[in-house]
Amino acid sequence: MEREKEMAESKFKRICVFCGSSQGKKRSYQDAAIELAMELVAKNIDLVYGGGSVGLMGLVSQAVYDGGRHVIGVIPKTLMDREITGETVGEVKAVAGMHQRKAEMARQSDAFIALPGGYGTLEELLEVITWAQLGIHNKPVGLLNVDGYYNTLLSFIDKAVEEGFIDPSARHIIVSAPNAKELVNKLEEYFPRHEGVAPKLNWEIEQLGHSAKCEISR
Repeated sequence: MEREKEMAESKFKRICVFCGSSQGKKRSYQDAAIELAMELVAKNIDLVYGGGSVGLMGLVSQAVYDGGRHVIGVIPKTLMDREITGETVGEVKAVAGMHQRKAEMARQSDAFIALPGGYGTLEELLEVITWAQLGIHNKPVGLLNVDGYYNTLLSFIDKAVEEGFIDPSARHIIVSAPNAKELVNKLEEYFPRHEGVAPKLNWEIEQLGHSAKCEISR
């Protein structure tokens, strides 16, 4: 039993999951959210997410909570009425706005995974990718590419590399896989290959603009 527990342990204590407040039209998206939740539970990983109890957010958070892991939901106060319906699970952190939400989710997490989602999911995903490129963090970023949902995004990024807008080494920031087990395994093996341009920055500086100016000026 102890050996099985050791094998299930992950290097990550908490993973942040970005995903839609809708469930999407395909059952496979919903199944993937549950599958990811079960993988986190199996590896004793807690969940950080956007705090809603609807859509894929609701599915993944409920499944992780039901599996006995801690759930931290971070949500702006202005979105609570629209995104949260029914009884929420786990710990809910209410924040002032979207920037604070993203900064808090990132600060709490050891890695990031994006399930299918819309504008909000893309915005959260691209920001943590950019932070990695800048050297603000070295935490792995994964795409759960369910049924090729993110194929066109990955093609766009490859085109940006080809055209000289993204350095080839920075392309490796994004880890992708079609299923949760393979993705988490890849994230655990991730090693940064890119050269961050601001390696001394940290989450506190990113969150506090005036502090950042003071630190950078030193």
